[in-house]
Amino acid sequence: MNILVTGGAGFIGAQLTRELRKRGHYVRSLDKKPNPDANDDIVGDIRAKEDLERAMESIDSVFHLAAEHRDDVRPPSLYYDVNVEGTRNLVTAAESAGIKTIVFTSTVALYGLQRGEPDEKATPAPFNDYGRSKLQAEEVLSEWVERGDRRRALMVRPTVVFGEGNRGNVNTLICQIDQGRFVFVGSGRNRKSMCYVGNFVPFLIWLSEHEDAPGVRVSNYVDKPDLTSAELVRMIRGELGLKPEGGIRLPKVIGMMGGLAFDAASKLTGRTYAVSSIRVRKFCADTTIGMSALQQTAFEPPFAIRDGLHRTITFMKNEGLLRS
Repeated sequence: MNILVTGGAGFIGAQLTRELRKRGHYVRSLDKKPNPDANDDIVGDIRAKEDLERAMESIDSVFHLAAEHRDDVRPPSLYYDVNVEGTRNLVTAAESAGIKTIVFTSTVALYGLQRGEPDEKATPAPFNDYGRSKLQAEEVLSEWVERGDRRRALMVRPTVVFGEGNRGNVNTLICQIDQGRFVFVGSGRNRKSMCYVGNFVPFLIWLSEHEDAPGVRVSNYVDKPDLTSAELVRMIRGELGLKPEGGIRLPKVIGMMGGLAFDAASKLTGRTYAVSSIRVRKFCADTTIGMSALQQTAFEPPFAIRDGLHRTITFMKNEGLLRS
């Protein structure tokens, strides 16, 4: 098949591109950065309609990963310009090209925080602009499905994705622990749902190959079992060869005050910092996700969470990113 991957040069997109090519597909990447692993590399922007029209030529299906997703995007309107209007541009171009399948990476952020263990039937309650913009993008895709014959939108809502080459929150946590700069905030009893990219990418491909019914299909993705924050930190420290316990611990209220101070400094200086109030809030919150739809499939993840952390930290060591 001829497949387009938007955001193909990103953390997940690059691994997806390589895996699709291994399976014999012709892969075109559309990203603001070049992707040497694609058969066809278009450096462009999903906000530019002409870039999408060019990218859709002779394409059978689309994996839509391009998004603004960091916690510190400024101005916040960028979330909506890219995630919502960019998706609107994408479905318009897909409509013109006669494409009937779009696999979309959404987010569990649209469920909000401290919601228990929401599955796909839970009512969305996003707590930030990223979650709100992704929910609106899902609505754009649902409208696209309704306008056409036998179209399918496979919407996958992953929890925190970590792995080799990632620069997200788990990577930041590993680096802070390695450098002795990690401050444990809160009790550590809150639980976290996570997923390893080496499982998530195969699931995206599996879904596109096995869910062929027209319409909208929504699926969370998480690798179970969930870990407490304390268990996650101990597991990382063990992989780094450090003692299970160590470092400074602060109550949540003190940590939030520190996060707000960094927020104020960021506004004054225009710089971004590894610490922010939203990151402290997310670290201390229960962010557990249900997987009802996933449990009804025959997909088997290749790796356990501990295996994924081991592979990630080994990669970081080999790349000279860690001191331990």
